[in-house]
Amino acid sequence: MKDKNFLDTVMEFEQQLESMQEQFRELKSVVAHTMEEHHALQLENHHLRARLDELHQAVPEAVADPVKLKKAVMDIGEGYDNLARLYHEGYHVCNVHFGSSRKGDDCLFCLSFLNKQN
Repeated sequence: MKDKNFLDTVMEFEQQLESMQEQFRELKSVVAHTMEEHHALQLENHHLRARLDELHQAVPEAVADPVKLKKAVMDIGEGYDNLARLYHEGYHVCNVHFGSSRKGDDCLFCLSFLNKQN
């Protein structure tokens, strides 16, 4: 009878190990996806910072030259268009939830921001 109990214990332990291995595989998958997303966001952040630096350099020069000022204003319009595109692709552009997925629902903060008249 002791051998049967020992065998049952070993089999139960084996099932627990298999269950833990499956959970570990799932966890690895989630971590891999998160790391990929993190890398993509770092790249996007780098590109956005570079673009922002370009715009900051263009604005002081633009104040002295009306032609450059018009180009800077056009660049700002381009930025607005990019934010509108991001919103329509399903991402928040408001300061409350910026960059997170909207999951198909409209956001009043985003809509208010996009409809703002300067």
